[in-house]
Amino acid sequence: MTLQPPAARERALAAPPLRPTRSAPAPAERPAGRTAGHVRRVLRLQPGDGEVLVLYLAVRAGVWVVAYCTRRLFPADAGSHVPAGPLAPFEHWDWGHYLHIARDGYFPADPGPGGGDNREAFFPGFPLLLRAVHVVVADWTAAGLLISFVAGGVAVVALARLARPSLPDAEGGRRTVLFLLASPCGVFLAVGYTEALFLALALPAWLAAQRHRWAAAAVLTALATTVRVSGLFLAAGIALHFLLVARSDRRHRRRAPWQALPAVPAALYTWYLHAETGDWMAWKHAQERGWYREFHSPWSAWSQTWEGAFGQTMTTPYAFMFQAELAAMLVGLALLGLLVRRRHWPEALYVALTLWALGTSYWYTSVPRASLLWWPLWIALAGWAHRRPRFSAVYLCLTVPLSVVYAVAFMSGRWAG
Repeated sequence: MTLQPPAARERALAAPPLRPTRSAPAPAERPAGRTAGHVRRVLRLQPGDGEVLVLYLAVRAGVWVVAYCTRRLFPADAGSHVPAGPLAPFEHWDWGHYLHIARDGYFPADPGPGGGDNREAFFPGFPLLLRAVHVVVADWTAAGLLISFVAGGVAVVALARLARPSLPDAEGGRRTVLFLLASPCGVFLAVGYTEALFLALALPAWLAAQRHRWAAAAVLTALATTVRVSGLFLAAGIALHFLLVARSDRRHRRRAPWQALPAVPAALYTWYLHAETGDWMAWKHAQERGWYREFHSPWSAWSQTWEGAFGQTMTTPYAFMFQAELAAMLVGLALLGLLVRRRHWPEALYVALTLWALGTSYWYTSVPRASLLWWPLWIALAGWAHRRPRFSAVYLCLTVPLSVVYAVAFMSGRWAG
């Protein structure tokens, strides 16, 4: 997969995704003066990156086709003779929270209609970037879409580079990206949500850790933590990888302080919320008020979600949502079992923490959307497709219709992901 156990990692480093240099010193001893050259090599497109970006652009064009059809077929007013604006399909659900934070802050003097919406539950990284981009792009929605568009391009290139050393064929990286983009919740990489931005930071951080660039990995992970709480789970996985490497190579141990950096943004945000509310647990309490994320046992959360999905207590659209939550949780548990069996401990820790956070609330919320962040899943599926050539066709036949259904459901305001 991505962060391998010591024996596999040595093989991967012998032929890394980045262009090798002759007589390169060990990563822990690389001269500081060559850092700039390394950054330039990382930013330079490599063979295969162009194909990945073309695929990414094609899928994004498909999303816009779905958006055009949705705003005409499912207008807010069924009797309307004029369709909503071209960006209207992207202005649903969590986008409103990010917009309110970017435009008005967390605690505006005049809360207005959006006040009391538990916006403290959202980390500040995306809203801050949205506010900065809005200086150049006047329309807020367009600014959010631009962020996700650029971040998504970075993310798919990084994912392909992560996948290539682990897959035996040259098409492995492109196939991994295809599986991600065609996943049922792929639409959320194209809207003003945090998934694309998080992946654009988390995947390069994982790549940096794979190459023992601990400072770069820490900085990127810290930035990812400003975007989503998942950044702390990412930091835990990278810290475990660091411990495994430092245990066998003492040269890395002096880099240990870098592992604390990703906790700083979360600590600062906690301090800011306490200064405004007097509550050290303001983020958690906002999650509980708005999304029922108070702690429940895993079996209780499964039972409540099952009741919502199949107990005929919910209307059919909501029951469908809960069925999707259950299916995504099962996929996550299967992925965790696979990672443990293959002893990919850092990835297993990252996925396990994500599943624990999502699977211990009153009922499951946003598990399907969170699956976009499980990059070991997409690499594993690409490896399976290499061994079983028919798997790609079966996967696409099943997921592409679902991805269109989910995209229409989101863009028409019927589903939050």
